[in-house]
Formats: sequence, C-alpha cells, structure tokens
Amino acid sequence: MPVTRGLIIDTPWIDHILEGRKDWEMRAQPTAIRGWIALIRKGSGQIVALAKLVECGKALGPEEMIEAFDHHRIPERMIRSGEVAKWVVPWKLAEISPLARSVPYDHKNGAVIWVSLSEEVSRQLEDVVVGKANPSSEIAPSQSRRVENLSNLTHPVSDTRYVEIEPVSRPILISRPDQERRVIGRSYLSAGNLNNSHFYLTDFLNAFPADTIGGNNADKAAARSLTIEWGSTTPEISDIDLSKRMFRKRGWVRKFFAASGAKEGDIVVVSLIAPYHVHIGLEPKLHF
Repeated sequence: MPVTRGLIIDTPWIDHILEGRKDWEMRAQPTAIRGWIALIRKGSGQIVALAKLVECGKALGPEEMIEAFDHHRIPERMIRSGEVAKWVVPWKLAEISPLARSVPYDHKNGAVIWVSLSEEVSRQLEDVVVGKANPSSEIAPSQSRRVENLSNLTHPVSDTRYVEIEPVSRPILISRPDQERRVIGRSYLSAGNLNNSHFYLTDFLNAFPADTIGGNNADKAAARSLTIEWGSTTPEISDIDLSKRMFRKRGWVRKFFAASGAKEGDIVVVSLIAPYHVHIGLEPKLHF
C-alpha cells in the first residue's frame, strides 16, 4: 500500500511515540483516513517513523482522558487546566516503526496537519512497508544518502536507542556515548529555568527510585543519591527534592547550561544508565 500522507506531530508527543510510550495521537477533529502513514517531527522537514492509523475514537471527557494517560501521555494537570480541551479525539496508531535514518520531504506552504508526499518519497516509504515482510529488499536512495536494507532503516519501537536526527548547529553534551541509556523524561527550558539554573523533573519523578526522593531540606534528604553525568570529567551526586521537583544539588546546572549553550525552548533529556545512575543531555530546539 503506498504511503502518500505524512502526519505532522509536535514535540514532545512525537518523542513519546518514537520511544514506545504513546499510541494515541490526540486531535481536535475525527479523521476517516486509515492505513499506513508517515510521522513527521513538526518543524524538522523530516519523516521519522511509519505507523498504521487503525481507528479514530470518540471525543473523550476529562476523566476519560486522565484514565487513558498511558495511551496519549498528556499529564493530568494539562487536562484539568483546560489547556488541551480541544485535543480530545484519539487517532489510534499501530505497528509504529521509527526510522533509524530520517527521510526528508518537501513541505508545502500551508500544511499544518497532513502533508502530501511526493511520488519519490512515497515510493521509498512503500518499499519499507513491503520490506517489513522481506528484510532483504533495498530502499531507493534518499538525496545524499542510501539505506542498504530494512534492518538499517527501521528498528522496533521497544528499542531504547536514540532515533537518528539531522546534525544541529550547536554541540550536544554527552559523556560516554558507548553506554546504554534509556530516556526517562524531558524538561523544557523557560527563561526562568535558565536565569535560576534549574530544570524540573515533575512529569517523570516516578521514573526515579523511590529512595532517591527526599524532603524539602538537607535534614530530610533521601536515603540514597543519584550519580549524575552531564559531560564533565567528574559526575555530580545528589538526591531529589520532592517539594521543588528538581535535583537538590544544582550548582552544576549553571555550568551545564553554559557548556551546552542552552537557550529558551531547548529540552533537557534525562536518561537512565543504571537504577541510580543518570545522564543529562541537551536537545536543542530546531529553528527554521
């Protein structure tokens, strides 16, 4: 079946899909479209995954939305505040296949939800769909690069490696790239975060071991601390302050922001290396 359409999905929702945590894309209106579609990271000009749009559900009320969190990943606070009051119709995805190498496409002016794909791009993506049953099939060349076979182009959604993206103009700090890391959360940087040298762990506190989360002062520190790598030669050691929803020791955060060139709108990515060992990296906001 040809893949003729691409669905534009904003960050962080596209990342939840790529990392296997989200299979409902919440929209304001129902859709009659079904079958294989391309998933596009908004603002990137790149197709980053394929999926089947298998069903469009009915509009959900607030309590139904909260109950379905594991499908759409919208936090309860956003639902109760009315921030996502329009986005209550689930477009249900299946067979989500992130691409190991993103595929560029021509973005037409005015496209905000769906993009019509060119014959060349559609042919490449159709080869991937067919190739899912025949891993030896080759993919047509994509501009300056060639993907040799399906095993190089797609990986299962349960795979926790980073999805490959195009190079960015600013360096991203990493410590030891050979380490296995699992992304557990993302924190979006505001001007206040940058001015006060901190970032919040609110939306993924439950991803940390419970004994690393303490009270609101040093006397109520957690039983255990985390080892925090952020690109320096020496890792930091800290527990988490539950009242502030951030790492208790934050002197290193200013250095991290300065070294990474962090700007408002960038994303701090928190990954787990081991149960008490985390990695902090920066995912710059893409500007076009």
